[in-house]
Amino acid sequence: MKKLKISGDKLVLIAAIIVVFILFTLLNRNFLSITNVINILIAASLVGLVAIGHTYLIIAGQNDLSPGSLAAFSGVLAATLVSMGLPFLLACIITIAAGMVVGVLNAFMVNKIHLEAFIATLVTQSVIRGFAYIICGGKPIAISNKSYLLLGKLRILNIPVSVWIMILCIVVFGIVLSKTKFGRSIYAIGGSQEAARLAGLNPQRIITTSFIMMGALCAIGGIIFSARMNSGQPAANVNLEFDAITAVILGGVSFQGGVGDMGGTILGIILIQAFNTGLTMVNVPSFWQYVAKGGLLLFALTTDYIRKQRREKELLELSMKNL
Repeated sequence: MKKLKISGDKLVLIAAIIVVFILFTLLNRNFLSITNVINILIAASLVGLVAIGHTYLIIAGQNDLSPGSLAAFSGVLAATLVSMGLPFLLACIITIAAGMVVGVLNAFMVNKIHLEAFIATLVTQSVIRGFAYIICGGKPIAISNKSYLLLGKLRILNIPVSVWIMILCIVVFGIVLSKTKFGRSIYAIGGSQEAARLAGLNPQRIITTSFIMMGALCAIGGIIFSARMNSGQPAANVNLEFDAITAVILGGVSFQGGVGDMGGTILGIILIQAFNTGLTMVNVPSFWQYVAKGGLLLFALTTDYIRKQRREKELLELSMKNL
């Protein structure tokens, strides 16, 4: 049998998670209760879905700043369609398709107009948020459809279905990333698009597929969130992408592209959501929470830089030995 090997970076991340749980448990004894752990998982389900998409995009050397707006738009769209009398399942299919169209738009701006992903998705972030407000006239859309509401309330083994959906997506997309040709292609174009192209890959098609996947995941997350809130809310999920990107970078995915895995992303999701929940439970004012989250992102980017420098040093030492 092969021994399970855990990298040093993941051990540090696991240690950080343990420290966060111990710290907030000392500050609030309810932090480690079963109820609160489940609440952390519920809150992590939306961030987790977006983080899955970001794992693919960032490894591929891309980025996406529109998930928060797209999730809000998706919740509003699904709630509006259901309120018009459409069956819940059909409303979900249309909403997910709309999310995928947004992914195609992002990919078009990156591949054809040659905008940086940061700028292209910043455009989408603003436009899609605007459409979310336009659809509902700036007012939340109440949900009365029983099937829709059940999505937010249903539990399996006392764990909400939203958490099971996140776990399923993590497993499926994790296997695709680590075990398939498409997954290997993501790493290849993240390392060097030109080298990947010379190797016979189609970087534009791979990037388009990754953005479409992100669009679908955001739409699913938006539908689930609106079911939990009993309404489609155009102002929801502001800065969702901030938490997702922080989780992914903390998990060891390099912002330079070409490095990372879904296992690290899982740990990053747990850490960022435990951190966010802990700040709320110990009554840290919201404006100080922004400062703390910014500090956590700075820490993530700093560790990413250190990892990059270490990889370059190891490659240089290896090349010197081969001379």
